[in-house]
Amino acid sequence: MLAAPTPITAALTLRAVFRLPLRQTEGLVGSIIHLLGVELAVPDHSTLSRRAEVVVLPIMPASSGGAVDLLVDSTGVKLCGPGEWLAEKHGTQRRRAWKKLHVGLDAATGRILAASLTDHDVDDGSRVGALLDQIEEPLACFVADGTYDQTGVTEAVAAHTPDAAVVVPPRSTAVSSATADTNPTRRDQHPRHIAEHGRLAWQKSSGYNVRALVEAFFSRGERVIGDGLQFRTEDRRNTEIAIAVRILNYMLALGRPDSVRVA
Repeated sequence: MLAAPTPITAALTLRAVFRLPLRQTEGLVGSIIHLLGVELAVPDHSTLSRRAEVVVLPIMPASSGGAVDLLVDSTGVKLCGPGEWLAEKHGTQRRRAWKKLHVGLDAATGRILAASLTDHDVDDGSRVGALLDQIEEPLACFVADGTYDQTGVTEAVAAHTPDAAVVVPPRSTAVSSATADTNPTRRDQHPRHIAEHGRLAWQKSSGYNVRALVEAFFSRGERVIGDGLQFRTEDRRNTEIAIAVRILNYMLALGRPDSVRVA
């Protein structure tokens, strides 16, 4: 069961769901409290901004239990800046700044188990260790795209769960290990299987196709939360991402559609 949120957390959650500025969030919270007929102080917009930097969110419940099929990927998130109407009105052009959001999803439940916000030029593979540090459950397999075909990624997964399978397509420039002929590693088996049976057959047999669920998550997140960050400091942006993760996980807990292939 989820712990009851603090007033600040509840206000910031409403702000994220309805994509409101802080002043409008203050008004919305005040209206809700008035309709409930309770005597509570309404945090003003300045308090919301300050507390967003230090707010501590309740611990999310663990996954469904057992080993996890972890799906890892990243996407870009825009930073707040001049609105589109300003560019149209004044004719200014400004290169939009953005961050990179790295996530780890449970393939069985769709829940976000780990998230990390970095600069846009950070290598995806370098954040795998930080994501795995947020996950207590053992891994059944680690699934990601070819960007994660790196020795460091394999080592990070092995350090977390030694017997976890790493399902990452080899790059076009991939080189087999020195013992590929005598004692092939799991990574050596991927290009060999692709060479013998083709890429599509490898995707089906290895379970790589489940990675499409990550793209569905990014699409759902943009529709529910948006594709940009409104806060302007790192600590507040991390809180904003953490709240967005909780919102998406809570919505999944309320209900999840079952997808059935018909053709």
